[in-house]
Amino acid sequence: MKEFWVDARPWRKNIATAALESGAGTIVADSAAGVKALGRVRVVAPDGDLVPGRDVFEIAITGRESEELAVEKAREGYVVIDADDWKVIPLENLVARSDRIIARVTSPQEALLALQVLEKGVAGVLLDTDDPAAVKETGTLMHRGQEEVSLVPFTITAVRPAGMGDRVCVDTCSLLSEGEGLLVGNTSSAFLLVHAETLENPYVAPRPFRVNAGAVHAYLLSPGGKTSYLSDLSAGDRVLVVDRDGVAREVTVGRVKIEKRPLLLVEAEADGVPCSLILQNAETIRLVAKDGSAVSVVGLSAGDTVMGCVKEAGRHFGMAVRESIVEK
Repeated sequence: MKEFWVDARPWRKNIATAALESGAGTIVADSAAGVKALGRVRVVAPDGDLVPGRDVFEIAITGRESEELAVEKAREGYVVIDADDWKVIPLENLVARSDRIIARVTSPQEALLALQVLEKGVAGVLLDTDDPAAVKETGTLMHRGQEEVSLVPFTITAVRPAGMGDRVCVDTCSLLSEGEGLLVGNTSSAFLLVHAETLENPYVAPRPFRVNAGAVHAYLLSPGGKTSYLSDLSAGDRVLVVDRDGVAREVTVGRVKIEKRPLLLVEAEADGVPCSLILQNAETIRLVAKDGSAVSVVGLSAGDTVMGCVKEAGRHFGMAVRESIVEK
C-alpha cells in the first residue's frame, strides 16, 4: 500500500485531525505530543516514531547532485523530496532507483501524478496543505487504491460436490458494491473473482461487507501481487477487493469466520490455463460473470463464463518466486 503522510508543521491541529480521520499513516510535526493526544498514528518528529535526519531525510531536488544524495539517503531511511520547478522527471529518475521516495505534494491532483510516475509510482506522498478538505480528498484517493488487476474470462469446465470441509467468510471493515469481490484460487497461478454478499435473496439478508471466499487451504490474491492462505487471515489484515473492471482497493479485515459446510469444486480454464476453487455449496455464493453480474455457484454449468486472473505460479511465504513447481 502507498504511504500517506500529512505535514502538520507549524502545528495545525485541524490538519492533524483531518489526517487521522482520512486514514493517514504518518503525520509530520514539530513535536509528537500533540499528535499522539489525538490518536494512535506514526509521527515524524524529533521525539517521534521516526526522527528527522536519522529515519527521514528531506531533500530539495535542484539537479543531478541532489538526486544522487536522495538515492544515497534512501539506503538509510525515507526520503521526502521537493522539486518545485520540475516534478515528473526527477520523480521518474528516483522511482527507478529507490522504493523509499516520498513526494511532497500540495494537492490531490499532485498526489495522483506522483503515484502514477513510471506506472509504479513513488512509495508515498507527504501532503502539505492548509485545507482539511484537501486532506480528506487525498485520503479518499489513497485508499481507493492505484492497483489494477488484469481480469480474463474463464470458461467453466466442471462443477461437482466436494464433500464437507471448512470454509472461510472474510468480513471486511468496508461496504462492498455489486461487482466487487476477492480473487481466490486453489493454486497460486489462477484465481476466480468471488462476489461479495451484496445481493438480496429470500433466505438471508445481504452482508455487503462479507465475501464467502472458499475453503481454508485456498490462496487469496493480496495487495502488491502477494498471496495469503484464507486460513491465515485475521482482524486487522489488509486484503485486495477487485471490481468487475479489475480496479482494486485495499480494505481491512474485521473478522474471519471458519465453519464446516458442504463444499463444491469449480473448475475452469482460460486460454489453456486451468483454474479450480472449492467454495461452499450454497445459492448465496456467487462468482462474477463477464458482464459484471453475480452468478450463483449452484447454477453454474460447463460452458458458462466467469471472471478471474492468471498469475505466475510459485510462491514462498506469499511472494512470487521463479522455480519449477506443479500445482494441481
